[in-house]
Amino acid sequence: QLQLVESGGGLVQPGGSLRLSCVASGSISSIPIMGWYRQAPGKQREMVTITTSSGTTNYVDSVKGRFTVSRDNAKNTAYLQMNSLKPEDTAKYYCYVQASVPGILMNMNYWGQGTQVTVSS
Repeated sequence: QLQLVESGGGLVQPGGSLRLSCVASGSISSIPIMGWYRQAPGKQREMVTITTSSGTTNYVDSVKGRFTVSRDNAKNTAYLQMNSLKPEDTAKYYCYVQASVPGILMNMNYWGQGTQVTVSS
């Protein structure tokens, strides 16, 4: 079984920063993709950023220049550094992992429980 544990969410003022962490644990063969999605009330879930095992990254336009995704392959951990936060960044953030685990031949999608980020004065 693969488990994802997210941390780092909270309340921050506009212009502030937060760093989210996502740790994947269990028996894991490989993690081709790690990333972050977010969903605000009444809105569709959107991809914020993804990073591949080879280092390729992709960001939604609204966070480019402000958010940075990174991963530590040795620790099976992904990070999302969020700077210059805006009220419109307020959402529940979900860690996403595409992984291969022993006993399952195909890659599977895994989701964290979500961590709330609120940007407000």
